[in-house]
Amino acid sequence: MTTIDILKKTRAARGGLAVLDEAGKNALLLSMADSLLSHEGAILAENEADMSDARGHISDVMLDRLRLDHDRLAGMADGVRAIAALPDHTGRVLSEVRRPNGLVIQKVQVPLGLVSIIYESRPNVTSDAAALALKSGNVCVLRSGKEAYRTARAIVQALKAGILNIVDDTTHQSAADIMTAKGLVDLLIPRGGAGLIRACVAGATVPCIETGTGICHVYVDESADLSKALNIVENAKASRPSVCNAEEVLLVHSAAAQSFLPQLKKRLVDDRAAAGKVPVELRLDERAAAIIPGTPAGERDFDTEFLNYILAVKIVDSVDEAIAHIAAHSTGHSEAIVTEDPAHAEAFVNGVDSAAVYVNASTRFTDGGEFGLGCEMGISTQKLHARGPMGLEELCSYKYVIHGDGQIR
Repeated sequence: MTTIDILKKTRAARGGLAVLDEAGKNALLLSMADSLLSHEGAILAENEADMSDARGHISDVMLDRLRLDHDRLAGMADGVRAIAALPDHTGRVLSEVRRPNGLVIQKVQVPLGLVSIIYESRPNVTSDAAALALKSGNVCVLRSGKEAYRTARAIVQALKAGILNIVDDTTHQSAADIMTAKGLVDLLIPRGGAGLIRACVAGATVPCIETGTGICHVYVDESADLSKALNIVENAKASRPSVCNAEEVLLVHSAAAQSFLPQLKKRLVDDRAAAGKVPVELRLDERAAAIIPGTPAGERDFDTEFLNYILAVKIVDSVDEAIAHIAAHSTGHSEAIVTEDPAHAEAFVNGVDSAAVYVNASTRFTDGGEFGLGCEMGISTQKLHARGPMGLEELCSYKYVIHGDGQIR
């Protein structure tokens, strides 16, 4: 079956989904969560086959992104159950106006229709997309990258509910078919590296959300609690460096740098190496390199999403300089300030124009599950329609329903 045939078949399934009430959707979601776990053996076997083929072709941190085990699969099932527990947005009346002529005008939330996701080596996207699509009343077509295809196909087979299909073709042609399927695809969401996102945004003739690329910053202010800052920076950089909400750039106020940077090197480099963990490579600007040893920062290091155990470090002289650096180099994903100064925190929050701005917390919380959305379709870094983690709200549009009694204009 061609990609276009799959899109047409899936779009035709919208009618069956439209007749499901909230209880019906929730029952189906809970059944899908159970099915994920009952098919654990088959899913993990296919995942190991994907892992085996990918070894030597992608980095270790990207292999970890691809890897599934019992706990991760159980987490995916929990995400589906969390979606079932959320209120149903379909048909919700967002506002109502009664006009002097007697017309009652309601703004009613409705599904987008067919949502398609082109993604790379993130198996959990498969179940997240299925759950969010079902609960929001949408149908969904997935196009996985070749590294994760076996795993994604096995997950789709476990979840199969008619509203979800996966494209078998993992060549560039299938992606191009989806990007240009005007009239079939109502929203395209790319999830992956900068190259994939650029290709979709530039080549799509269907509506497309710009997502994911995360050059995320943490700024350690002169008033920061340095112990708190060390914990936040280590978590933001090293807890899972292959994801888009991981920190890539550290900015340190010059008044804190002499004390903080040696502690940073000990925590991220020396202590991790001694514990048998991967040490973080620190790529330092000239001022930071005068305080601690590391790799000299190159021209592009402050504009790179490393997705690895690499952190670019720069010294700044004020919160305003930190804000200006972020404005020049950020992708609009997630930024954090560590400070005990309320005025600096307020300046940072007001001055930084990203989807998520943190005060004294790790950027790793930019996630649909952590935000109480159950899970997410992606992290939007644009401003129109959706921004930040995309949950049920962002998978809906609205229409106006007008009730009259014979009024004419």
